[in-house]
Amino acid sequence: MNKDKVSVLFVCMGNICRSPTAEGVFRHTVKQRNLLDSIDIDSAGTHAYHIGEQPDSRSQKTALSKGIDLSSQTARKAVVEDFNGFDYIIAMDRSNYENLKHLGEQSEYDRKAKLHLFMEFTSVWDNDEVPDPYYGGDNGFDQVFDMVQAAAEGLLEHIIKNDL
Repeated sequence: MNKDKVSVLFVCMGNICRSPTAEGVFRHTVKQRNLLDSIDIDSAGTHAYHIGEQPDSRSQKTALSKGIDLSSQTARKAVVEDFNGFDYIIAMDRSNYENLKHLGEQSEYDRKAKLHLFMEFTSVWDNDEVPDPYYGGDNGFDQVFDMVQAAAEGLLEHIIKNDL
């Protein structure tokens, strides 16, 4: 990561549904504001189930229908070094938040990353977690996209106000 930029890592369990959607939506949102030169964006999973795979086809289909292409992304596992490499680590739900918190405690670095739940950055939804759509129908992917889009706007406003 470029230390002159603000860096954001989105994390879900497998890094094939929610976090790649968040990465793609946030990158699109940042690009619309002409801030890609100021913000680095990535995603990861707390588990190694899908390392090297592209996002779930349903996530890709949903995002593409909204003009966002996720096909260049590949899944990776979150690692302890991420806590020193990123300014923000954004968890999709409490379970992954706790997994990340535990991972961060293993760091021998002076951790710089701020750990957040993604839905902290929006008041549009009552949910404080982005639900995992993996085992549900296509409408779950649409809901996740809408939730992520609202939170992405709020996160960007937070970064502009506090970090740029």
